[in-house]
Amino acid sequence: MADMAGKSGKRKICVIITTRGNYAKMKSVIKGILARPDLQLQLILGGGVILEKYGRVLDMSEGADFPVDRHIPFLLEGETPVTMAKSAGIAVSEFSTAFEDLKPDVVIVIADRFESLAIAMAATYMNIPIVHVEGGEVSGSIDESIRHAITKMAHLHFPASEEAAQRIERMGEAPKTIFTVGATSLDVILELDLNDLSPVMAAQEVSGLGPPQALVPGEYLIVIQHPVTTEYADNLAHINETVEAIDALKRPTIWIWPNMDAGSNGVSKGIRVYREQRRPTHVHFFKSLPIELFAPLLKNAACIVGNSSSGIRESAFLGTPCVNVGTRQNGRDRGRNVVDVGYDAGAIRAAIEHQIAHGRYPADPIYGNGAAWQKMVEVLAEYQFTLQKQITY
Repeated sequence: MADMAGKSGKRKICVIITTRGNYAKMKSVIKGILARPDLQLQLILGGGVILEKYGRVLDMSEGADFPVDRHIPFLLEGETPVTMAKSAGIAVSEFSTAFEDLKPDVVIVIADRFESLAIAMAATYMNIPIVHVEGGEVSGSIDESIRHAITKMAHLHFPASEEAAQRIERMGEAPKTIFTVGATSLDVILELDLNDLSPVMAAQEVSGLGPPQALVPGEYLIVIQHPVTTEYADNLAHINETVEAIDALKRPTIWIWPNMDAGSNGVSKGIRVYREQRRPTHVHFFKSLPIELFAPLLKNAACIVGNSSSGIRESAFLGTPCVNVGTRQNGRDRGRNVVDVGYDAGAIRAAIEHQIAHGRYPADPIYGNGAAWQKMVEVLAEYQFTLQKQITY
């Protein structure tokens, strides 16, 4: 597998974007691949990122200009455990067909989503080397199991922190396959004018629901709360606790819709009932926001609330206070900017008030310094892949 370049003399790198988070993580890497004469980008869009229901985030971003090789719909309606399992099955089939057509030399698999495991399965059975981004981390929900399963399929690892790299090695992966690069989303953040909130203000006028909010730095909240798949039956009750806390505070708030995991219907129902029955005047709801709009919004927020990894990764880098609700991020390495609370409206409200009173935190480089893509692209071009894996202990 040492010489993997195709007839064009270029190594074909397949990048797959299925969520707004994938786009944030891969934007700098995609641009880096496109800039190298010895690499060829193969870009596949699928899942939530191509559905209007989840905001079609690339339509609002620079990502709309990237050349796309395939669009792959694989999501079944319902967001239940059974539809998630069946969607994963469809993804295996559809990505296998795409890989057969495109014949990539390398497939990049991102983090720990359910479709990421399906993508890794397809590549594994087709003898295509796998590069895993953000492996080795600890978290709650089913994500933990999926992430480590992908690690054991992957041939090259790009963890976001030293602790994650050490876990990957302890899982029996060869040290020469592990390159600690940091979080790739930070690369994008460094390229943006983080003090310019005017694009987000403008977006409120043309998209989302609810009155546009005046975004005064240090005054407004961001809420992003995703379902926890292992707490499927409780997601509606959990989001209702957050709703009560946000409603009581009456601060200007930007609320971003949850992802497409099982339990999303429960979370969405809680938000929708709140929006339609109480009609809060202090909240504007977005289906999604691209990193170009989200990063300045996050940088200037008084606090981010919920269970998004943005509260753990990007918020630490930016020094934005975070109130992390529930179990979704359990065990994940975090900075001093995070206060953890359970699913209780009073505790959530008190934690938000504490974080607002504290104010901004010093920037924490726990997930890198925003220079991940350069190292990743260099390794992608030069690494000598070997398909056969062997545990190191």
